[in-house]
Amino acid sequence: MAGTLQFDLVSPERRLASVAASEVQIPGADGDLTAMEGHSPTITTLRPGILRAVSAEGTKAYVVTGGFAEISATGVSVLAERAVPLDELTPVTLDALVADACEAAAVNSDKDAADKAVADLTAMRVAAGL
Repeated sequence: MAGTLQFDLVSPERRLASVAASEVQIPGADGDLTAMEGHSPTITTLRPGILRAVSAEGTKAYVVTGGFAEISATGVSVLAERAVPLDELTPVTLDALVADACEAAAVNSDKDAADKAVADLTAMRVAAGL
């Protein structure tokens, strides 16, 4: 395997991943990005989307609803608001995530950002194959 970096993904509920990855694909709020060994130090907010980590064990995908990613030359740490392994995502779970985003949009002062989060989660149904 090419050079690796340490990838850690945690949510308030649990630690979802801690592996040596060759690349991590991140749904950044300002656009998607891929972190690899030697990446410039970066901190970004996450938008709802699918985060993927490629390692010797294969590609693992996770649905994230938001949070932060800190990228360094040797690692990626993701602190997700909510995260679910893609293989554990069910239509019921996705419906609950969309409902939570709709509730937040109803009371959020930044209506455009809240509506975009709802749209991103709704579009995730297709991306996740549900």
